[in-house]
Amino acid sequence: MKKFALIAASLFAIATLASAQMAQDKSKRPSPPASSECKFSDGKTIKVDYSSPRAKGRKIFGEASEKALVPYGEIWRTGANEATKFVTDANVTVGGKAIAAGSYTLFTIPKADKWTLIINKKTAEWGIPYKYEADELARVDMQVSKTPAAVENFTIAFEQAGSKCTLRMEWENTRASIDITK
Repeated sequence: MKKFALIAASLFAIATLASAQMAQDKSKRPSPPASSECKFSDGKTIKVDYSSPRAKGRKIFGEASEKALVPYGEIWRTGANEATKFVTDANVTVGGKAIAAGSYTLFTIPKADKWTLIINKKTAEWGIPYKYEADELARVDMQVSKTPAAVENFTIAFEQAGSKCTLRMEWENTRASIDITK
């Protein structure tokens, strides 16, 4: 009986270790991890960590009736898997709203002509369903335009110019952007 218990405990430990190892290797996910960073002239930074889904021939943005992956007017986790992480070591202004240095999550509400960026104080969340309205720090409008070419991988990037970083999100044929200043 002791031998059976020892074998069972060993198998359980091996299975647990293997499961933890697979969970830690996020690079093998269909939507692998990605990050982007903007550094201001004084060395202060903004960093975004997210998961980057692939279009794979699917309709990405559109009406729910069009079977779009990301329906217009609904809160989106802005990537895949865990909620998108936004970390700044400087006090910044995002779309006219003051954001203190700290760690936050980003969500968006895409629409054809305008996106809304949600900055939330709740961190380490999976992403959806969204149930964090009470923890919202800001909702700000983003500008929307068409990309010059189709974008297969959802991408978050920054363009830095002086004391301004422009946050850009691109996927399919859509670009949403917003200025972040110090």
